[in-house]
Amino acid sequence: MGLGAKVKDVLGIEGKTGEVIRPMIAYDCANITLGGAGYPLNQFHQQFLAYVEGMKTGAAGKITLITGLWDAVSDPVMGIITDRTKSRLGRHRPYLLFSAIPFAIAYLFKWTSFGISGRGDANATWWWYLFAGLLYATFMTIMSIPHTAMLPTVAPGYFERTQYKIIEYAFNSVGQVTSYVFTALALSGFNIKTALTALPTPSPGDRPHYAMVGLVLMLWFSWSPILCFFKVKEPSSKDQVNPPLDVKSLLREYALVFANRSFRQYFVISLFFSMSRYFCNYADQYFMVSVTDTYNIFISMNIISGIAEFSGSPINYLITRYKGKTACGKILGPLMVIGIAINSFISYTTPKFIKYAVVIVSAILYNIGFSGPGFVAENIQPDITDVDEMITGRRREGVIATFKTLFSKTISSLMGYAVGTSLEWFGYDPNIKHPLEQSKRTLLGLRLNYAVIPSVLAFFCVLSIFRYSMTKTDHETIKRIIKEKHETGECEITAEEKKRLEKIAGRPWEKMWIGQQNQVRNSVETL
Repeated sequence: MGLGAKVKDVLGIEGKTGEVIRPMIAYDCANITLGGAGYPLNQFHQQFLAYVEGMKTGAAGKITLITGLWDAVSDPVMGIITDRTKSRLGRHRPYLLFSAIPFAIAYLFKWTSFGISGRGDANATWWWYLFAGLLYATFMTIMSIPHTAMLPTVAPGYFERTQYKIIEYAFNSVGQVTSYVFTALALSGFNIKTALTALPTPSPGDRPHYAMVGLVLMLWFSWSPILCFFKVKEPSSKDQVNPPLDVKSLLREYALVFANRSFRQYFVISLFFSMSRYFCNYADQYFMVSVTDTYNIFISMNIISGIAEFSGSPINYLITRYKGKTACGKILGPLMVIGIAINSFISYTTPKFIKYAVVIVSAILYNIGFSGPGFVAENIQPDITDVDEMITGRRREGVIATFKTLFSKTISSLMGYAVGTSLEWFGYDPNIKHPLEQSKRTLLGLRLNYAVIPSVLAFFCVLSIFRYSMTKTDHETIKRIIKEKHETGECEITAEEKKRLEKIAGRPWEKMWIGQQNQVRNSVETL
């Protein structure tokens, strides 16, 4: 076997490499926007509102809370809409084209009030950024849920989905790193040296720079969903038959999701993962300004973080290929805990070399470790759709995909509110930036929000990964019996397989669509 063939075997590529990779790139390129757009917002926006626009941290947190509650309503509705869409272009793909330009405009609105804040009207400024936040959340929902929901259709195979996910991680990292570079350049007046090593603490005088951030990123994030629309093919849904829908049946759609034990396990993993991640994202800038006085390397640290997260991707991929979809979270997850926890031990008075070294090492360890549980959650989410079909007899990709975006957006908003409100309670004033001028109570609050609470949440995330039980063999069995049931009205299943699938689904065989009486023919092995 030649070197090229060995590499293909290790990577699990069957057939011509170009023909395998091309559709993955076509689908995943949208993640430059879908995965990348949130990074600058999570890292900079709440601090932008506090330091530049003069909002109290609690008021800024209320905006993220309200937009999160709006996501909690709009995301499930969009999941139902995309599942029920009738179109010759497919159920999900048209929404990428429809939402791309409005989304980009909303992104600009997040970074400038077009002079409203300059007039000193705090109420008008708050209402403007609430409007911008709701507009952004709406079009991100319209774009992200259909895109996520497409994956089980465009990649039906168990490990094929892992291959799609590793390409997705690559594009997420492209979106992350480029957005940080563009943000740094815009904030520094396009001075590279200042951007990487001497970025000043933000102030009201930086409003034009942040408007430039919005303009540059608006242009950068507008094209990839459109390209995805034109390059991805999805089966027509023009002739699909939709069951009647009312409020009661809408609520039942989501109640059925939680009847799925595998989904509940995925839910817990993603919940702890997202809570840990967003506590860090919302508190890190405050921590570096007002505890360690290391904000000058904030951009460099985030670029390093993006590179570190992506460097974990090939490790995650190979671990997943040979050890299963949860192994990378079990192996790399502890680094996530250690990486953030070590920040608890540094302060302004820590020797400069040690302080900067800890900040950088923390970013590397946390983000390499973070990539493991993150890859687990991303990888198992499409498989939940197949377990759901085993229970309900229907393909509900949009309903399941709702929860991925719910974690990435609603939890982000709730954590933004939690951090903002918590810091205000601890007495944090954005106008007092020097660490020696902060009270001990305020410093404690900053330390809790950035290091202690996120590390505890990360620990519980790693523990929850050990509870997830579905394997590749289980998934292949599920796909096989679903296909048999749809084609013949019955399926062959052994007693051992039945017991295993009942554990995965968390429901008795007879109470699932797959096990309805008079439609299941047990194999000889069950007799």
